[in-house]
Amino acid sequence: MKTIFLRLGPYEELRGWIRGAVVAVVSGLFLTFSGAFGTDDAPLSLRLAYWMGLMFLGYLWGAFVARYFFNGGRGRTGNIWLDAIVASLVMSGPFTVVVWAASRTIFNSNAPLSTLPILFGPVLLVSLAITTINVLIENRSGVAGVDAPAPVKFLERLPLKLRGAEVWAVEAEDHYLRLHTSKGQDLILMRLADAVSELEGIEGAQVHRSWWVARDAIADARRGDGRATLTLRDGSEVPVSRTYAGKLRDKGWI
Repeated sequence: MKTIFLRLGPYEELRGWIRGAVVAVVSGLFLTFSGAFGTDDAPLSLRLAYWMGLMFLGYLWGAFVARYFFNGGRGRTGNIWLDAIVASLVMSGPFTVVVWAASRTIFNSNAPLSTLPILFGPVLLVSLAITTINVLIENRSGVAGVDAPAPVKFLERLPLKLRGAEVWAVEAEDHYLRLHTSKGQDLILMRLADAVSELEGIEGAQVHRSWWVARDAIADARRGDGRATLTLRDGSEVPVSRTYAGKLRDKGWI
């Protein structure tokens, strides 16, 4: 009757479980004291046992279903609301049988199995409500907890024909910089030191006094005769100077 969003990382996963448990408890208390779905005639103690028991079982069942639909905090189809509806339908089917059995046990109901289709509606309604609450909380906490990465300033300097390309390397040639990108090469007038500063935001490093290289652009790394050479995805070979070799070894690049 509920869903839990599980993100990567133990802290985020634990926070999701706790948040889901709180929603389940609050929902159970609300259904108990409101006497929802015709349970208002029953004693408070029975209502409490009934709704809190169902919320606990729903919490566990919802967690299992959520691992498929919302694993890692992402929806299965790319449309979070469509996933919420489908997940609620999947949860409600089997859980209708649980509600039917709980009603017979706690309230001594004589409802036959033929009433399952009638019970499915209220079970789906509660499931949708709790799933929606979890989706809204998850989206709000995700927006609040994740800062948008700052744009890479250097990308604004790319010539028009290279706009939108991945920057693989920047090579100094006199007063110019040769740009090695996924869309080809070109020259711009700029100092390498200024370019390295503006490339912050892309995982990369200066490997030579004349070269900056992006980590993802490295296709191969060779070491020999006390020197290292990087081969880029466009086939360019980049020398690694001794000045920067130690830092690159520490990063595991060579």
